[in-house]
Amino acid sequence: MIESYVDIARPGGTMTTFVVHPDVIPGEQDGPWPVVLFLMDAPGMREELRTMSRRLASAGYYVMASQLYYRDVDHYNLFETGYRDRMMELMSHLSNAMVVDDAGAMIAHAETDPAADASRVGTVGYCMSGPFTIMVAAAYPDRVKAAASVHGVRLAVDADDSPHRALPQVTGEVYVACAEHDSYAPPEMVDELEKAMAGAGTRGRVEWYPGTEHGFAFAERPAYVRDASERHWERLHALFRRNLHG
Repeated sequence: MIESYVDIARPGGTMTTFVVHPDVIPGEQDGPWPVVLFLMDAPGMREELRTMSRRLASAGYYVMASQLYYRDVDHYNLFETGYRDRMMELMSHLSNAMVVDDAGAMIAHAETDPAADASRVGTVGYCMSGPFTIMVAAAYPDRVKAAASVHGVRLAVDADDSPHRALPQVTGEVYVACAEHDSYAPPEMVDELEKAMAGAGTRGRVEWYPGTEHGFAFAERPAYVRDASERHWERLHALFRRNLHG
């Protein structure tokens, strides 16, 4: 695996981005690799997310994971600081439009790297970044072929930029994984999203994960459920294989 950190200059600061993709093996694998934007969750960039990015990359992807709070801080990790109020503050400063713009900068950087095929892009996000994946797919329909939200929040809200309202602009496949017990993503919200997907003719589906709570996919969280997490990995790999390697 090839790993690097790149600093992407942005109007609001420098967006440090972890990049990982397979090594070139002559005669076996040579790339370029489809791009996957791994959008960080609210606790911030940390080794757990880099490990998950590596797992995706090992299946044949050019994975980019950016520090999305760069407009406010150079680095933030809730599990180092324990300051949850600071996390909530940073979250409140981040909008769908900002992340869509950041995603465009990530794709533009990928276009400059011979190891990346930026014409085939997938997105994946957890919790806070679940809605971002759909918004990015809607903003770049000619690039984003697949989008995955895992225990995502704010998927259908009373706002003009709600993800469920952006679905008509999405041309790629959408997969939404939901915890059975999740106060951040109650059933009525997910039902509204699912109805919007049907109304927009969106390719994809919503899947409920029985016996799980918000955060079940993260191995280092108390809510981690191994079987459910492994199922989400199966779904991710299948989603990206169908749409990015097909």
